[in-house]
Amino acid sequence: MTDELTPEQTCRKALAVLDEVEKAVVGKRAALELVLLGVLAGGHVLIEDLPGLGKTLMARSFATALGLDFTRIQFTPDLLPSDVTGAPFYDQRDGDMVFRPGPVFTQLLLADEINRTPPKTQAALLEAMAEGQVSVDGKSHPLDPAFVVLATDNPIEYEGTYSLPEAQLDRFLLRVRMGYLPPSDEAAMLLRRLDRKAERVELARIVGAAELLAMRASLEAVEVTADVVEYVVALVNATRANSQIQVGASPRGGLALVQLARARAVLSGRDYVVPEDVKAVAVPALAHRISLRPELWVRRVSADEVVASLVSATPTPRTLPRQQDAVPSGPQTTSQAPAHR
Repeated sequence: MTDELTPEQTCRKALAVLDEVEKAVVGKRAALELVLLGVLAGGHVLIEDLPGLGKTLMARSFATALGLDFTRIQFTPDLLPSDVTGAPFYDQRDGDMVFRPGPVFTQLLLADEINRTPPKTQAALLEAMAEGQVSVDGKSHPLDPAFVVLATDNPIEYEGTYSLPEAQLDRFLLRVRMGYLPPSDEAAMLLRRLDRKAERVELARIVGAAELLAMRASLEAVEVTADVVEYVVALVNATRANSQIQVGASPRGGLALVQLARARAVLSGRDYVVPEDVKAVAVPALAHRISLRPELWVRRVSADEVVASLVSATPTPRTLPRQQDAVPSGPQTTSQAPAHR
């Protein structure tokens, strides 16, 4: 049984995981941090980008560094819900119906190209994500407590695809885009491949499933003051009042902002959240939860751009560092929370 971890201990372990994954995924530190924030916050991550940018490599690398069992499902138009969740079968030896678990019974699941399978199969996976269990023939089968889904979605080749509805996109804690590597990083990636003289990078296990659960639990010790909560609510409400947005973020968006901000605070070596933590995760946490007005599609305005503009326009609470973190300038008292003014 793993002992409880402090936010400081979680920070050290999380940074070690990032450094290990970065041995395989070159030049994508920001995207890697966002994925790790989602895992630490106990949510699921949607990775949306073009083919060949390292989405599968990222998922497999995180599974290795986090010490999690890894399963990959390639979603196709003929995939059935039972192919994901499992199904009962007749055991001839006992004469009973026995449940055979599907690939969703793992710790880290890569749902590759989730937009290429019909809505019924998508719903089966998303139900497991939301409930942490699978129900078959009236019986519930719990998933592993460390269960996390990294789903990929290709934004090209729309023929034969089934886009996730906004209500189902809301099940993902955040959406991440990787993008192309800068030329210098792409050259570094090619040089690394030549130097190691092997196709795959051998990564080490940094933590295990029990340690990951303890890291997640340590986020509950991260303090969120009333001013920061009001700032989160203001951002979420701004998505509902904006004229460019048809449907704003749900209350689940506010919960996602708080948990991701807590995870970012831990990764920054703090046990309290500052507004900058909220700003850093606002676009990944909210952009996929809103529906823009149809005319914006013609003008090629993206949800990311709209949310980013809302973050810039929403007043930010001014914060002061904790007294114990500030430079001493005479007698001082110990404060247990960040001071706001």
